[in-house]
Amino acid sequence: MAEAYIATVARSAGGKRGGRLAGVHPADLAGRVLAGLVGRSGIDPSAIEDVIMGCACPGGEQGANIARNAVLASGLPESVPGTHVDRQCGSSQQALHFAAATVMSGLMDVVVAAGVESMTRVPMGLPWTLAAKHGFGTYRSPGIEARYPDTPFSQFGGAEMMARKYGFDRAALDAYALESHHRAAAAAQAGKFDAEIVPLEVETAEGETLVHKVDEGIRFDASLEKIASVKLLQEGGVISAANASQICDGAAALLIVNERGLKTHGLTPLARIHEMTVVGHDPVIMLEAPIPATERALARAGMKIGDIDLYEVNEAFAPVPLAWAKALEADPARMNVHGGAIALGHPLGGSGAKLMATLVNALHDRGARYGLQTMCEAGGMANVTIVERL
Repeated sequence: MAEAYIATVARSAGGKRGGRLAGVHPADLAGRVLAGLVGRSGIDPSAIEDVIMGCACPGGEQGANIARNAVLASGLPESVPGTHVDRQCGSSQQALHFAAATVMSGLMDVVVAAGVESMTRVPMGLPWTLAAKHGFGTYRSPGIEARYPDTPFSQFGGAEMMARKYGFDRAALDAYALESHHRAAAAAQAGKFDAEIVPLEVETAEGETLVHKVDEGIRFDASLEKIASVKLLQEGGVISAANASQICDGAAALLIVNERGLKTHGLTPLARIHEMTVVGHDPVIMLEAPIPATERALARAGMKIGDIDLYEVNEAFAPVPLAWAKALEADPARMNVHGGAIALGHPLGGSGAKLMATLVNALHDRGARYGLQTMCEAGGMANVTIVERL
């Protein structure tokens, strides 16, 4: 079987809710990142055989196959098809897995894995909450209710469960959040994101044109006092908006090719896909799945956690990466070295491709060999991808 390679990466800088990307339609946002990816790669855009795009809330402006709409908005040839993937927060990581499997099979040689989420323009959960509001029902079927009677599926509840199960109090979570901002700020100031971010011209509400190229969520003046002052999401809990991921607008894309694609188009690979795993787990605690998923991925790859040089573990909530590192005895110094979603934002279906762009560049920046990416997903699932820097 052929290998799968990441040849080029691109992402937008994250936009805060109501921030610099709020005026950009998500199809245009993803389309501009696709155009940036193709421009960086130097590949003939007509050589792209498919675009697989993750999006967690495919409704409204993100409905009707956001992948194809992004292609049409991008200026890429009409011959380039596109399809949408929904594995909630892991949507674009799953898009990467589908793209890699496709080129490994030899069915195609050049595929783009991408993701987008405009959380300003399509609020989280809008497709199903709006449907329920207008009498079109809920995703919770009678079969689900019979299996999980009177049991809510809540990411916020799951985060509280994770903190209790793994022994993290609010002080620990807030300290982790502060470290995320410090790492992200240091990375941004040192230009560590420059190789992955596509600068985008945006127009402000006041009509001013700006170039958006710095993640808006980073608190360069973050302090423990400010983080600790943020109100808890529930009385008696430990989760606050300050130790959870930020609502974010963003898009990212990865050019995935096999050896034939490399040779035909004269591409130099950044990384090789070494292992891909996805698992289902408890949908109630919901956020714990990255732990067994990582254990399975390492076993399948014949590796140990110490063999991995860098980890990207999505910071949906601070207890998730903290619990992951504790359970797997992973080195915290290798995890989210350029900060994570608490500082940089979590554009839901766009985060998988975004994290991979950051991971690949961090591996090159540090001259490290292996990287591992994972994230929790609604419904109690998790993807894991292990890559080797080339």
